[in-house]
Amino acid sequence: MTSASPSPTVIIIGAGMSGILAAKTLHDSGIQDILILEANSKIGGRIHSVQFRGHTVELGANWVIGGGPRSNHLYEIAGKLNLKTYLSDYGNISANIYKQEGGLYPKQVVSAALEVAETRDQFCTSFSARLSASGHNHDDVSILVSQRLFKEVPTTPLDMVIDYFYNDYEDAEPPRVTSLKNTIPRYEFLDFGDQTYFLADSRGFESILIYIAKQFLSHKHEVIRDQRLKLNKVVREINYSKNGVQVKTEDGSMYQAKYVIVSVSVGVLQSDLIVFKPHLPQWKTQAIYEFDMAVYTKIFLKFPSKFWPSGPETEFFLYAHEKRGYYPIWQHLETELPGSNILFVTVTDEEAKRIEQQPDIKIQEEIMDVLKKMFGNDIPEPEEILVPRWWSNRFFKGSFSNWPIGYSQRRHMQLKVRKTQNIKND
Repeated sequence: MTSASPSPTVIIIGAGMSGILAAKTLHDSGIQDILILEANSKIGGRIHSVQFRGHTVELGANWVIGGGPRSNHLYEIAGKLNLKTYLSDYGNISANIYKQEGGLYPKQVVSAALEVAETRDQFCTSFSARLSASGHNHDDVSILVSQRLFKEVPTTPLDMVIDYFYNDYEDAEPPRVTSLKNTIPRYEFLDFGDQTYFLADSRGFESILIYIAKQFLSHKHEVIRDQRLKLNKVVREINYSKNGVQVKTEDGSMYQAKYVIVSVSVGVLQSDLIVFKPHLPQWKTQAIYEFDMAVYTKIFLKFPSKFWPSGPETEFFLYAHEKRGYYPIWQHLETELPGSNILFVTVTDEEAKRIEQQPDIKIQEEIMDVLKKMFGNDIPEPEEILVPRWWSNRFFKGSFSNWPIGYSQRRHMQLKVRKTQNIKND
């Protein structure tokens, strides 16, 4: 078992994907004198697998993508581990969108709306390319502005839920705040492919991260036992100077190092959880505060029996409401977890924040009202509900970051680096 140095070269704060990969990169480069401090009781961060009524479900990361010109390392690891993945088929959405007061929209009506949405999306992509070609970094607009230029802004419940499916479902924030030039086209799909695979395996998505960690951290029986990884260590203060770094944790522990890598979320950096002494320079603070930490929440429900359509092309269904983002995207798990009778609904942004501040019973009441609108009053009550609260959790303060309108490439580089030298002007 590798021992931890009392004064390592580098301290890494956070053992999510970015923290573990940072530590592995250092280790592979010959810098093995490291220390990883993780606030939670296990590694993973927003890769978080839990047990729900006898099944493993993912509160955070859930999909891997493949089929593109570039290889996706996570997709390859999932295959190497023989993790169970299922191709998400969104092809029949046109037949699976429910009206606010119940009943399905006619397929031909939805197909026409989807055609408009696809054309609008193509316009946004080409307009983004023109902005990038201009060479002026400040020539950026929101996705909503590009929709206005196209003269097709979604306003009806049907158009809004389709637009939500195209944008909010990916970005976790609405088009009015999301940068067009830095979001469209979606390079992760261009690079890695547009085949999205839902991971549903008893070992959980976190087994991918454990596989990576085991390549450089000591382990036994699938458990990381390396003394260079310390769990339940909540970092509250970072003191830095030209002589090195001192890190203080909530339990009173203190650690010294030459350098520190902070891999916590932008949301945590924007909160008061970690105090930097001296204060970070203004350019760094602005780079942190101006970026967006979005909220993407999957709410799981276990029912005694199935009452929703199942079989081919029924896995995803949408609920159109006059309030954009009101319990809009639904998925059953009859393909991935047969007989589980589990549904989950995805909510984002302000709705996700509103919902997670309510007690579970109130959330369940709202959800059941929506389900009864879609499937009638004679449906059973859920046996259990599982509500992640990413925004309220002080160790995350959100689900993932989103590039806001007006945030330049230069500012993004400032978010990454320690000093401003060698950052080119826009």
